[in-house]
Amino acid sequence: MKFRLKTLMGAAAVIMASTLSAHAETLLKWAHVYETSEPFHTESVWAAEEIAKRTEGRYKIEVFPASQLGKEADINQGLKLGTVDIIISGSSFAARDYKPIGVTYYPYIFRDPSHLLAYTKSDIFKRLTKGYEEATGNHITAVTYYGTRHTTSNRPIASCADMQGLKIRVPDVPAYLAMPRACGANTTPIAFAEVYLALQNGTVEAQENPLTTIEAKKFYEVQKNIILTGHIVDHLNTVVSKSRWESLSDEDKQIFTEVMQEAASRATKIIEERENGLVADFKAKGINVTEVDRADFENTVLEKVTFEEFGYNKADWEAIRSVQ
Repeated sequence: MKFRLKTLMGAAAVIMASTLSAHAETLLKWAHVYETSEPFHTESVWAAEEIAKRTEGRYKIEVFPASQLGKEADINQGLKLGTVDIIISGSSFAARDYKPIGVTYYPYIFRDPSHLLAYTKSDIFKRLTKGYEEATGNHITAVTYYGTRHTTSNRPIASCADMQGLKIRVPDVPAYLAMPRACGANTTPIAFAEVYLALQNGTVEAQENPLTTIEAKKFYEVQKNIILTGHIVDHLNTVVSKSRWESLSDEDKQIFTEVMQEAASRATKIIEERENGLVADFKAKGINVTEVDRADFENTVLEKVTFEEFGYNKADWEAIRSVQ
């Protein structure tokens, strides 16, 4: 009797172990450089939990915010090294592996966030992301609106010509440098963490970022003017590494894509809502918020900055501009 009981218990243990093995968790790492309070993080956490639910616990995704796994260049490299499975990162970094996708950072290519989102459903988007995937093996699943970049300055600016000689901090990325340089500004690539102090002590007299960043980093405390240049409609890509994407079944690829696109949509909505209220908030703080003729800036950029110096294809730029 005891022998029979042991045999039955042993068989049950084998069945249970087999069942657990069949449903074993696969642990994934999702990395980005944004703070835990930002929607790029909160919605990534939501996506991680949602993927776990929809795959019945087959995937457990841990999200690493605030550069915990390295700076943006590091986590992009991590996709190749296998140290991360999923990242959120800008197209300027994707362009280091596949230059044509960087055309989306060219100034005034997008009219507004809705134009950016329309682009993500277009044939030109499919072609550019396919080119990136062929170059790297990595797969872009979703695009999130990051914010529209505007200029802050201690000098009043009403036109592109007013930026002549302006000492402005700009990230050391060619597309970000294009508009200020076309308008005659003197660009300085100061580290982001040092921008507030640089503005405060006069090392530079201007900078450019989305309104949400201007608010979060309190640049308005050390700047008198916010000029709504709207020169770049910025965005982030959700990218899955080659090795991870290839390991997924078609069913799981569909789940990952649907969830990540929903997370991107949720984060985009949060950013748009925040931006919509910030102009009034800044005015209430006594900041001079200036509307400008964007065509003046745009025409100057097109006149003075060539696509060739960026390695971009003008036909791609025109195709994106025509997306409705």
